[in-house]
Amino acid sequence: MVRIQRRKFLASCLCITATIFLLVTLQVVIELGKFERKKLKNSNLQDGHAKIEEEPTHLYPFPKKEALTLNRRKNLETDSYPIMLWWSPLTGETGRLGQCGVDTCFFTINRTYLHHHMTKAFLFYGTDFNIDSLPLPRKAHHDWALFHEESPKNNYKLFHKPVITLFNYTATFSRHSHLPLTTQYLEGVEVLKSHRYLVPLQSKNNLRTRLAPLVYVQSDCDPPSDRDSYVRELMTYIEVDSYGECLRNKDLPQQLRNPASMDADGFYSIIAQYKFILAFENAVCDDYITEKFWRPLKLGVVPVYYGSPSITDWLPSNRSAIIVSEFSHPRELASYIRQLDYDDRLYEAYIKWKLKGEISNQRLLTALRERKWGVQDINQDNYIDAFECMVCNKVWDNIRLQEQGLTPKRWKAEVTHLSCPEPTVFAFSPLAQHWSSLREMWIPSFEQSKKEAQALRWLVDRNQNFSAQEFWALVFKD
Repeated sequence: MVRIQRRKFLASCLCITATIFLLVTLQVVIELGKFERKKLKNSNLQDGHAKIEEEPTHLYPFPKKEALTLNRRKNLETDSYPIMLWWSPLTGETGRLGQCGVDTCFFTINRTYLHHHMTKAFLFYGTDFNIDSLPLPRKAHHDWALFHEESPKNNYKLFHKPVITLFNYTATFSRHSHLPLTTQYLEGVEVLKSHRYLVPLQSKNNLRTRLAPLVYVQSDCDPPSDRDSYVRELMTYIEVDSYGECLRNKDLPQQLRNPASMDADGFYSIIAQYKFILAFENAVCDDYITEKFWRPLKLGVVPVYYGSPSITDWLPSNRSAIIVSEFSHPRELASYIRQLDYDDRLYEAYIKWKLKGEISNQRLLTALRERKWGVQDINQDNYIDAFECMVCNKVWDNIRLQEQGLTPKRWKAEVTHLSCPEPTVFAFSPLAQHWSSLREMWIPSFEQSKKEAQALRWLVDRNQNFSAQEFWALVFKD
């Protein structure tokens, strides 16, 4: 009897095991099927055809406008649309149809499209633009488009005539660019007028018992603008609370020490307590204006600004910032700030526009109203979308001209689309100490970048592929 029960038990176990095995096998078969279908989907860039089935993952933190939706079983013939190839990728898209008004283009980072007859434009992200590989030989109908919103120190070659004029279309911080990004760090008019973080002047006066009149927060030390040298000298004449890695003499709360926290409410609340902030850019270029300028204006703090020589063109009002270049020496600047610190009437003249919510600068208002992109606004395209569509639209304009038997229009970047003067260093006395070897690096780096630009232009104009050895041999040619 015991044997029979044991056999029944073993038989039951065997049945259960077999059932589990069959279920697992079935699941494996299903997953293999999914894998094969996925492989089929991912072969969307073979033989000049693409199959758009899924919304791709993007590598930049902006909400993307919806791609053109297609029937999942329908093959997309890339022969029907101009191809925009990101040669130095800013996106991670292997293939996407983008709708730009009435025009449609196919955007991809897949370099197998280099020789496709519908490839019309190559898109370059400036920071990653390099000589290692370029789409050469360049055909007559191949447009080059540059997107570069960052500091010149990221790629000085682009800031010289031989290289910037290689491009047909540009989106840069310069107002002269085809797609100006000058206001890229400003969400809109309302954040300038907002009193959300504004600390009343009387409260700021009371806080002066434990806070300096000036605050400085930088962790990118000794950049091309040599701002730390200026601030170091300024500190000998007036008290400055410095929270960043550069010249730090005061600590932020632990939770705010990550650079990513510089847009957190807690950080804003600390900075808003100050009367003035040293808003120094890392480079001095016309229209290169970052959050260092716009942030204090949003918080109701007076920026003491050093950077773009054209900054007065972008002030909310004639008196909304103190311009460092108007003072011959940090000593004079410190004296002026002390004067404003002690005289409420003089200080309030710099925040009057904020208190009344009045922006008198028509250039600024027009730029914000007319730009074709938004900042942190899910209801608008971001500036990368706008750049892609600018190129797509211009390519289609030429296609339509050709269809009418007319000559296509040739667009070309100008020197003003991206230019900066040679970096300089501050020396406030004959005995000025060289505090950092890094600050001494920028001038020779800029000078070498001129040679690199000339060498690159010669090689590209030759219109043949070239090696890194050829490039550097030209750069260092006697």
